[in-house]
Amino acid sequence: MTKSVKIRVSTLNDNTLITSVLRASYPELMRPAYDAKLLEKVLPRITVAQPGLLQSDSYYVAEDAGGAIVGCGGWTRERPGTSEIKAEVGHIRHFGVHPDWIRCGVGKAIYSRCELDARDAGLTQFECYSSLNGEKFYSALGFRRLGQIDVTIFDGVAFPSVHMVADL
Repeated sequence: MTKSVKIRVSTLNDNTLITSVLRASYPELMRPAYDAKLLEKVLPRITVAQPGLLQSDSYYVAEDAGGAIVGCGGWTRERPGTSEIKAEVGHIRHFGVHPDWIRCGVGKAIYSRCELDARDAGLTQFECYSSLNGEKFYSALGFRRLGQIDVTIFDGVAFPSVHMVADL
């Protein structure tokens, strides 16, 4: 079922509300795909809004009719965890949708805005380090799997992920 949302560029003022969405979303959606002990370690780190993303002008929030933030996500030119930039490649970053809004078109609406703005910026491809549970979502958007990878979250803690790409 599709619900109506408004997509807008995030600001630093959205920090607390984005963190709330991520803290509601990630534990519930990741629980079937990951070991509970791993989630206990990584969730405190990955469910916090990243100020750099919020100020990037390429990170977005989805608001419901009342102005509540129900989803977030965006892209950057920099590969996550590095300063590496490839001229025509963008990187999908920190998507999350409140569990009450899953399968309502929120993630797709945010991705559509990412794709539109990235094309306008001259990008021709997106890369994504998807969580295991997110692979189906990204596949439905046209991403193809390159392989499973481990993303280091902190101090050598590896988070199994899927490296994916999509042409824009």
